[in-house]
Amino acid sequence: MSFQQGLSGLKGASKSLDVTGNNVANASTVGFKLSQTQFADLYANSMNRSGSSLAGIGVMVANVWQSFSQGNITMTNNPLDIAINGDGFFRMQANLDDAAPMYGRNGQFQLDKNGYIINPSQRGAYLTGWPGTIKGGDPMPMRINTANVPATTTDKIETKLNLDSRLPVPKVAPFSFSDTTTYNNTTGVTVYDSLGNSYNVQTYYVKSPVTTATPPGTSTDTTTDWDVYTTIDGVPYPPIPAGSIIQDKVGTLTFDTNGFLINTQPGDNTLPPDVITLHLPPKPGAMFTADGITLSYSGTTQTASPFTPLAQSQNGKSPGVLSTFIVDKDGLITGNYSNGDTQTLGQLLLVNFANPNGLQPLGNNLYIVSPDAGEPLIGKPTTGQFGTLTGRAVEDSNVDLTAELVNMIVAQRVYQANAQTIKVQDAVLQTLVSIR
Repeated sequence: MSFQQGLSGLKGASKSLDVTGNNVANASTVGFKLSQTQFADLYANSMNRSGSSLAGIGVMVANVWQSFSQGNITMTNNPLDIAINGDGFFRMQANLDDAAPMYGRNGQFQLDKNGYIINPSQRGAYLTGWPGTIKGGDPMPMRINTANVPATTTDKIETKLNLDSRLPVPKVAPFSFSDTTTYNNTTGVTVYDSLGNSYNVQTYYVKSPVTTATPPGTSTDTTTDWDVYTTIDGVPYPPIPAGSIIQDKVGTLTFDTNGFLINTQPGDNTLPPDVITLHLPPKPGAMFTADGITLSYSGTTQTASPFTPLAQSQNGKSPGVLSTFIVDKDGLITGNYSNGDTQTLGQLLLVNFANPNGLQPLGNNLYIVSPDAGEPLIGKPTTGQFGTLTGRAVEDSNVDLTAELVNMIVAQRVYQANAQTIKVQDAVLQTLVSIR
């Protein structure tokens, strides 16, 4: 009787419908991988193995196979959404002390109240990697350090500009920062002490021609000096001595006939010719380096063109608050701070297996390892067989909804066909029973 074949066919078709329905239900699940039902035929064994054309006794579900093909990458606005493009799985663990890892492709993460990166599923799995500046060892739960970065003391100001050689020497003297007729040009920059207090250093340039005599019978070689004066927060520096109205300069820029800087501190051979040392005056609560602030004018020129500040920078920073962070393709997490500083916050790792289909599903887009999967291989993204990471993005389900709907129709027809074989067999049996 062919009831057995029909019943096995109904079970197989029902299982296929279950798998297809699960694929359809998870068509929008991030990181989901579609499954396919694999069938095998059934034959009864003959003791003497006679007969080469035995009728089969039905069908069985041999395996439910998962396809780990790449899903589409969709951009998001969450900095902790991370998509894997290529091979590999995220490595997670159920709690901080749990050494039993879990794996998944769902990159929708968030921070818990302690700063740990977790999978927001019901399991609340902790994403693992190398936190902070760690560059090796066993993967550990990833924690984002949200602490402020301290201030950095300014100890160098770099200024590059062009001074206009056509400008006349100011007719009014001595220099006074409050009188624009006593200087030619000015630039300003904000500096910081170790507490993060800011100070405005304003620099003034006063042209002063100097002619150097040469031996008889040769032409006169003329150099040009520009005296440099400074104020800090609108106060002359160096401070004007008591009883005097004249402010001292902090240095001199000297240019040759080609307009190149040749000397800024005559008689001082301990510093390069483009360096002036500026020491900030004592100030209550201010903490500066003992050597003060160095003014560097490397690349500064004097030509017959308008005064132009070409570049100006200083190496101090105010305290910084973590404003955002990014994950690059190598899995490196970089924090951006409100003071413009950047710091490495951690390194994400990926895991791969010789046979990903050997992983055992746990639900919540997570898997655990089984002997069939092989040993886990851990490494950095973009290296070896590992894929790349895309921050602010997720990997969509790889389910082709159109194909799954067609598969559903096919499974339904198969179910109907097997039901028909049972119906026919029932009719045959009824005929036999009715024989008189």
